[in-house]
Amino acid sequence: MRLDILYDHIGDDRIAKLVEAFYPKVYADPYLSPLFEGDIQEIMRKQRMFLTQFLGGPPLYSQEFGPPAMKERHLPFEITPKRAECWLLCMGEAFKETGLNKLPAGEAFFIRLRKVAGIMVNS
Repeated sequence: MRLDILYDHIGDDRIAKLVEAFYPKVYADPYLSPLFEGDIQEIMRKQRMFLTQFLGGPPLYSQEFGPPAMKERHLPFEITPKRAECWLLCMGEAFKETGLNKLPAGEAFFIRLRKVAGIMVNS
Protein backbone atom coordinates (compact mmCIF):
# COMPACT_ATOMS: atom_id res chain seq x y z
CA MET A 1 0.00 0.00 0.00
CA ARG A 2 1.36 3.42 -0.95
CA LEU A 3 2.41 5.74 1.84
CA ASP A 4 0.02 8.54 0.96
CA ILE A 5 -2.81 6.02 1.02
CA LEU A 6 -1.73 4.84 4.49
CA TYR A 7 -1.87 8.38 5.79
CA ASP A 8 -5.21 9.04 4.09
CA HIS A 9 -6.73 5.89 5.61
CA ILE A 10 -5.30 6.38 9.10
CA GLY A 11 -5.39 10.17 9.50
CA ASP A 12 -4.28 12.66 12.13
CA ASP A 13 -6.84 11.72 14.78
CA ARG A 14 -5.94 8.05 14.79
CA ILE A 15 -2.20 8.86 14.80
CA ALA A 16 -2.77 11.05 17.88
CA LYS A 17 -4.81 8.32 19.59
CA LEU A 18 -2.11 5.75 18.79
CA VAL A 19 0.61 7.93 20.33
CA GLU A 20 -1.56 8.59 23.40
CA ALA A 21 -2.19 4.87 23.84
CA PHE A 22 1.42 3.88 23.14
CA TYR A 23 3.49 6.03 25.50
CA PRO A 24 1.91 5.00 28.82
CA LYS A 25 2.78 1.42 27.83
CA VAL A 26 6.37 2.40 27.01
CA TYR A 27 6.81 4.26 30.30
CA ALA A 28 5.42 1.25 32.19
CA ASP A 29 7.77 -1.22 30.48
CA PRO A 30 10.92 -1.88 32.56
CA TYR A 31 13.06 -2.47 29.45
CA LEU A 32 11.92 0.65 27.61
CA SER A 33 11.29 3.28 30.27
CA PRO A 34 15.01 3.96 30.93
CA LEU A 35 15.33 5.16 27.32
CA PHE A 36 12.63 7.81 27.63
CA GLU A 37 13.66 10.82 29.66
CA GLY A 38 12.32 14.31 29.43
CA ASP A 39 8.96 15.84 28.76
CA ILE A 40 6.53 13.11 27.69
CA GLN A 41 4.35 15.69 25.92
CA GLU A 42 7.28 16.78 23.76
CA ILE A 43 8.23 13.16 23.04
CA MET A 44 4.65 12.45 22.02
CA ARG A 45 4.51 15.58 19.85
CA LYS A 46 7.64 14.51 17.99
CA GLN A 47 6.28 10.99 17.55
CA ARG A 48 3.01 12.32 16.10
CA MET A 49 4.98 14.47 13.68
CA PHE A 50 7.24 11.59 12.71
CA LEU A 51 4.39 9.09 12.23
CA THR A 52 2.47 11.59 10.12
CA GLN A 53 5.46 11.87 7.82
CA PHE A 54 6.26 8.13 8.03
CA LEU A 55 2.77 7.33 6.74
CA GLY A 56 3.02 9.71 3.79
CA GLY A 57 1.40 12.76 5.31
CA PRO A 58 2.86 16.26 5.54
CA PRO A 59 6.60 16.31 6.36
CA LEU A 60 6.03 17.88 9.77
CA TYR A 61 9.03 16.24 11.44
CA SER A 62 11.48 17.25 8.69
CA GLN A 63 10.17 20.80 8.62
CA GLU A 64 11.06 21.28 12.28
CA PHE A 65 13.98 18.91 12.88
CA GLY A 66 15.44 18.06 9.49
CA PRO A 67 15.50 14.59 7.94
CA PRO A 68 14.24 11.93 10.38
CA ALA A 69 17.41 9.76 10.18
CA MET A 70 15.92 7.71 13.03
CA LYS A 71 18.70 5.13 13.19
CA GLU A 72 21.29 7.87 13.69
CA ARG A 73 19.11 9.75 16.18
CA HIS A 74 18.78 6.58 18.26
CA LEU A 75 22.48 5.61 18.25
CA PRO A 76 23.09 7.13 21.71
CA PHE A 77 20.57 4.66 23.15
CA GLU A 78 21.22 0.97 23.69
CA ILE A 79 18.56 -0.68 21.57
CA THR A 80 18.75 -4.42 22.03
CA PRO A 81 16.67 -7.09 20.30
CA LYS A 82 14.71 -7.41 23.57
CA ARG A 83 13.95 -3.69 23.61
CA ALA A 84 12.87 -3.77 19.96
CA GLU A 85 10.56 -6.67 20.81
CA CYS A 86 9.11 -4.81 23.82
CA TRP A 87 8.61 -1.70 21.68
CA LEU A 88 6.68 -3.74 19.12
CA LEU A 89 4.58 -5.38 21.84
CA CYS A 90 3.64 -1.96 23.25
CA MET A 91 2.86 -0.72 19.76
CA GLY A 92 0.78 -3.82 19.04
CA GLU A 93 -1.25 -3.23 22.20
CA ALA A 94 -1.77 0.41 21.20
CA PHE A 95 -2.89 -0.72 17.74
CA LYS A 96 -5.50 -2.98 19.35
CA GLU A 97 -6.62 -0.25 21.75
CA THR A 98 -7.17 2.20 18.89
CA GLY A 99 -8.61 -0.32 16.42
CA LEU A 100 -5.76 0.14 13.96
CA ASN A 101 -5.20 -3.61 13.95
CA LYS A 102 -8.59 -4.05 12.26
CA LEU A 103 -7.81 -1.80 9.29
CA PRO A 104 -5.96 -2.94 6.15
CA ALA A 105 -3.94 0.29 6.36
CA GLY A 106 -3.18 -0.55 9.99
CA GLU A 107 -1.79 -3.93 8.98
CA ALA A 108 0.47 -2.31 6.38
CA PHE A 109 1.52 0.30 8.97
CA PHE A 110 2.45 -2.34 11.53
CA ILE A 111 4.48 -4.31 8.95
CA ARG A 112 6.50 -1.14 8.30
CA LEU A 113 6.98 -0.58 12.04
CA ARG A 114 8.20 -4.16 12.47
CA LYS A 115 10.90 -3.47 9.86
CA VAL A 116 11.87 -0.23 11.58
CA ALA A 117 12.19 -1.98 14.95
CA GLY A 118 14.65 -4.43 13.46
CA ILE A 119 16.68 -1.69 11.82
CA MET A 120 16.94 0.26 15.08
CA VAL A 121 18.73 -2.54 16.99
CA ASN A 122 22.26 -1.34 17.69
CA SER A 123 23.43 -3.48 20.63
